[in-house]
Amino acid sequence: MKRIILLGPILFAVVLATLTFVEYDFLLSLGWHPINDPTFDWPSGLALGRYGWIMTATFIISGSIMTLFAVRLFLDLKRSRASQVGSTLMAFAGLFLAALAFTTDPTIRDYPSTWHGRLHDLSFVFLGLTLFPAMIVLGFAFRADERWKNLAVYTWATLALAGPAFFIKGAAFYVFLFAILLWNAIAAFRLNKLDT
Repeated sequence: MKRIILLGPILFAVVLATLTFVEYDFLLSLGWHPINDPTFDWPSGLALGRYGWIMTATFIISGSIMTLFAVRLFLDLKRSRASQVGSTLMAFAGLFLAALAFTTDPTIRDYPSTWHGRLHDLSFVFLGLTLFPAMIVLGFAFRADERWKNLAVYTWATLALAGPAFFIKGAAFYVFLFAILLWNAIAAFRLNKLDT
């Protein structure tokens, strides 16, 4: 299980990069542009393309791995209110990441939004509303645990960088994705190292 947790952010990054390259023309047809409008139906719009099932599966797998990661944090961190709340919020973030598998609606369309498109959008909102508080609280849990102490400031710094980028959109969204995936990989690596 510990190696699976380590592969979670790597899997998401590799699939995202590969599908963006393979579905480049399709993404452009949706109105996406890598520099001028990078969040226009991206990355969720990848699920609408020819290989959309891969993105859908990646949302489910990555969300499940994030939930496992939260469980491992809950079991590993020194028991405190912060570790319990932080890992619980992280588990919910994983569930909402998995729920992004409800297929999004393209922004430019000639039909009303679908039930699955609304669920997708709602899941995205709840992902942000659980992931960011989870990182704030986990920073306190890390600070209270000698084995994790040096990740507390890094966790808060990641959030300070990624949080605004999540809401600003545009090219800043790349910063958000990179910072969050890197933080997950480093925290998962720490879990893996502590288990050996």
